[in-house]
Formats: sequence, C-alpha cells, structure tokens
Amino acid sequence: MFFDEAKIQVKSGKGGDGCIAFRREKYVPFGGPSGGNGGRGGDVYLVADQNLNTLVHFKQRVHFRAGDGGRGSGKNQQGKGGEDTLVPVPLGTVIFDADTGEFLADLLEDGQRVLVAKGGRGGRGNTAFASPTHQAPRMAEHGEPFQERWLRLELKLIADVGIIGVPNAGKSTLLSVVSAARPKIADYPFTTLQPNLGVVQVDETQSFVLADLPGLIEGASEGTGLGHQFLRHVERTRFLIHLLDGAAPDPLAEYSAINHELALFSEQLAAKPQIVVLNKMDLPQAQAWWPVVQEAMREREVEAYAISAVTGEGVKALMQRALALLRSLPPEEPRIEAPVVFRPAEREEAFTIEREASGWRVRGVRVERVAAMTPFVVPEAAARFQRQLRAMGVEQALIEAGVQPGDMVRIGDRELEWQA
Repeated sequence: MFFDEAKIQVKSGKGGDGCIAFRREKYVPFGGPSGGNGGRGGDVYLVADQNLNTLVHFKQRVHFRAGDGGRGSGKNQQGKGGEDTLVPVPLGTVIFDADTGEFLADLLEDGQRVLVAKGGRGGRGNTAFASPTHQAPRMAEHGEPFQERWLRLELKLIADVGIIGVPNAGKSTLLSVVSAARPKIADYPFTTLQPNLGVVQVDETQSFVLADLPGLIEGASEGTGLGHQFLRHVERTRFLIHLLDGAAPDPLAEYSAINHELALFSEQLAAKPQIVVLNKMDLPQAQAWWPVVQEAMREREVEAYAISAVTGEGVKALMQRALALLRSLPPEEPRIEAPVVFRPAEREEAFTIEREASGWRVRGVRVERVAAMTPFVVPEAAARFQRQLRAMGVEQALIEAGVQPGDMVRIGDRELEWQA
C-alpha cells in the first residue's frame, strides 16, 4: 500500500533551569553571584530526504521529541544545549497544522528543512539578576517550556508529466513500456491503487519523470473512489497525458467526465496543458474511434495522438512530443514556504482574561512564559513576578474584571491565589 498521508506529533525540548550559586574562594569571603544560565531546548525540524518515497515510516512512529536543555551550574557555567531532532520526509511533502489546517511548508529539494517546534530558551542564573543595588540575588529562572503540536503530512509526487484516464485505460502498460518501472498490470478496473513513477529516457542526454496515476471516476473530486488521494498527485505535474481507452463504448464521454472532475477539484488542475492520446490502436474499436477523436480534439484545439501501448505503435513519437512540450513550458513559481512555523502572537504583550467556574484564566504569550519560568518557591522570584504583572497591566486588568482576594488565577499551568 502507498502511504501518502500521515499525522505526527512534534515536541521541542524544554530550556534548562538557571542556577543559584555564589563564588566561594579562599580570600573572597563574600563572593558575588556565579550561577550560570540553563541551556536552550532542542528544536524539531522536518527535513526532505531524497532516499524516501512514502510516509510509511510514520506508521510505526508518530511522536518526535527534541532534547531538553541542561541546567546551569556554578562558576557561570551554562547548561548544555538540548539536541535537535531531525525528522526525514520524502521530497514533495506538504506540511499542515493538524488542528488549524494552516499550510506551513512544502519541501521540494533534498536537504530542505523547516522548523516545526522551537526549543525553549534556558532560564537565567542568578548572575543575570545582579545589579549595583542588588548584589547578591537569590533567584534564577526555570527554563522556558517546550512547544508541541500535531502535524498533518501529505505527499505529492514530484513528476514532470502525469498520465490520467479512466481505470483500465492502459496507463500502467504505457509507463512500463517507456521506462524501467514495473507497475502491477491486469485487465480489470482499479489495477493501479497507488501512483507509480518512471524515468523516460528520450535520448542519451534528455529524460523526464512520468507518473502513472490511479484511474479517475465520476465523483472523485468529492472523494469517491480514490478521489483526493489521486488528485493530490496530479497537482505536481507540469502537464498531463490524458489517455483514452480505445476499447471503451464512448472514449469522448470519459474524456469530458474526467476533465469535469479535475475542474471541480481545482481550477489550476483544469488549466494544466493536456495531450490527448487514444490507446489500444491494435484493436478495431480504437481504430474506428480515432477519426472521431481527432475531429473532436481539433475543435477543442487540443493535440491528439494515437498509440498502442501493447505493440509500441506511436509511443516513441508521443514521448518525444512530451519532452518538447515540457521544455517549452515556463518554469513554475515555487510555492512560498514558512521558514519558522511555530509563530508567536502578533503582539506577545497582548493578553486576555476570562472568568471561569472556579476562578480566572489569563492567556497571553508573554505572561504565560513569565509564569512558567518563575520559581514561586523563592520569595524574591515571586515578588519579581508580581512586579512584572503590574508592569504588563495584568494586575490592573484583573482588578477591573472583579477579582477578589482568595480567587484562583490560572496562568498557563500555574495556579495562583489572588491576594490584595
């Protein structure tokens, strides 16, 4: 089975805690602070790997986590940085946020990477809080928490030319004739249940990648049959070879039905250049249909060719024309990708206050980060946090919202009792 969809969870590393320490040297009885900062948490990247061609490896593993940052230590020694995690994916993988559906990145080149979970920064040691008026601080920060998210991955094959058509039109047979690919071939509908790629060597120096794609049926744009699983791969191709079944009762009706499905799914797909090819010219039915198909395509100003994939008749000329058309098309503009996908809010200082059944909930990027990094067991740190709430306007906003002494105020994972 061809795996072209996957859902994974990524989790960055937590930042290391800062250290509280003081110099203890012989002849320096009251040494200053020397607590080092914690190390940063590791990041998680998705990396395009040309050696992969499906997403099947995510069937066995769906959780990926980077390393945590190390704790700072005395003598101003910074903690060790957490190890990054690189998650390999095939070329052509499109990445979405599984919860919001937001497009994040499109990895097309070998080695291309995108950051999907940023590691937490290390907490500051007590050296960072020293000042001329506060020379012996006894506080340090916790490391910033990790980030985690679920991602939805879609693989879209990277092929120059795609062969489309109804089931059993002969797409797999054509691919096997013009390339070294050996797809499964049999005389019944839906033989091709997965895309197949082959390299067509037109001459000693020129070649292109041809994709045999599963057959389309009416309703595919709504997910019927292989539906979207098929249409996703068509989007990558530069142009299409529309293969008609010369033995069908009405090849032109099938031609119209398939183009209708393409248009319903995407206007861009419907606008892709096509070469119409009537297959099975070794059969009398196809030979009878050929003049009719020629005239119909002439009226539509669409190129038409007749071949027999079984005998090879007309196949070489078709591949030469396909290469020429491919070379004449302008290069496609690359899809814009997001270099960093775990984005902060537009304003980190922004926050909201909500009344809950058992207290209050404060939400905001900066306020939640400050709360997570504050060691409340240290009175000095708790007092500093209260000053920060006042400076950010959170304290006044809570008062105006109606907070009362004894109310529970939740900020991130922290639960704090409000005191007047």
